Amino acid sequence: MTCASVDSPRRTRQARLTALTLMLLLVAGCATRQSVSLPEIDSWEARTRVLGSFPSWEFSARIGVKTRDEGFNGKLRWVQDGDTFHATVGGPLGIGTVQIDGDDTLLALTDNEGERTELKDIEGELQYRYGWTIPVQSLRYWALGIPDPALPAQTEFDADGQLARLEQRNWTVLITRYRDGGGQLMPSRLTASNADTRVRVVIDKWLFFD
Repeated sequence: MTCASVDSPRRTRQARLTALTLMLLLVAGCATRQSVSLPEIDSWEARTRVLGSFPSWEFSARIGVKTRDEGFNGKLRWVQDGDTFHATVGGPLGIGTVQIDGDDTLLALTDNEGERTELKDIEGELQYRYGWTIPVQSLRYWALGIPDPALPAQTEFDADGQLARLEQRNWTVLITRYRDGGGQLMPSRLTASNADTRVRVVIDKWLFFD
């Protein structure tokens, strides 16, 4: 009994140390991950093909949301890895940081107290909880300057052949500025609006990974 009572705390400390070491190695690996340049994009067909299937990317942005009764300005970080995404919205007054993650089959919301809830309708849940929403299900495509391929869309292009206006899912998306990202022109300012909400996203940094 005596040996067991001594070894148990020791094993617990060793397990915690091992877990901490693994976590630090994972963080270090993420920190040293090298970004890559995008392939040449010289047409609309190439853009939808290359960006629609690019495996891993992320952007950091400023976000402003305005509804009839609510509104806020904050930060948005979106990380896409295949069909899986992780979005962090920080700064909404009174709610702290909201995390949204998921894939094609599952969406989850983690509030500022760390409570994680799996949801079928993430956009409706944001509206219900906070009085505002963002177009989570299609934003990964709109931010790249392409339509969501799962839904019908109406598109308009600027003089340089870049997407300037998109109508999809009862949202109207305007892309008013492009900048370099991964060696190609990527959206840097877009606004998505519907009858109740206007979402403005100003993307400050793009990163693409193998």
